[in-house]
Amino acid sequence: MPGTFRLPRKRSLALATAASAGLTVVVATPALSHGFATAPVSRALNCKQGTVKDCGEVQFEPQSVEGPQGFPKSGPADGKICAAGDSRWAPLDDQRDGAWPATSLTSGQSFTFSWTLTAPHSTSSFRYFITKDGWDSKRPVTRAALDLKPFLTVDGGNKQPPRTVSHPGTLPTRHGRHLIVAVWDIADTGNAFYQCSDVDFG
Repeated sequence: MPGTFRLPRKRSLALATAASAGLTVVVATPALSHGFATAPVSRALNCKQGTVKDCGEVQFEPQSVEGPQGFPKSGPADGKICAAGDSRWAPLDDQRDGAWPATSLTSGQSFTFSWTLTAPHSTSSFRYFITKDGWDSKRPVTRAALDLKPFLTVDGGNKQPPRTVSHPGTLPTRHGRHLIVAVWDIADTGNAFYQCSDVDFG
């Protein structure tokens, strides 16, 4: 029949044999891990909630901002960090003349960082980077703009986290508007998830 999908003969026979033997047939699918930062509110979440318009596809998939791990030695190129180097999420790299909504924070105070994970996966770590005082908030973020030593690192123990995770930490000393780059390193793939959050220390 036109439009009918047929398995290759050898695979059809193998599945039929397994079924007749009473065996459970498992079709392998790739493991997925997805999530977005909720505190401070990430750019991806601002797009999902409609707080920021003209975000492109990321408004439907804030949890999918995934790219190569190894940051900062490798990973997404400078200027493409917030989109994890994926052109589908390029609006996240647009600084919008510094007009992204920013979460108000206080230097040196405790703060609980949080994520929503729509598909948790084995985790190496969560790491948090922040821009230096004096960075240009109107230009896409680069490694030169960031303090390349994370101010907070949470060991994931190569375990699968719950669907909501919280990481208490102490905020570094900063002034004015800044950008926090949160990196969720996956343990059993070569990828990581990148989330950028705009913050204001006043």
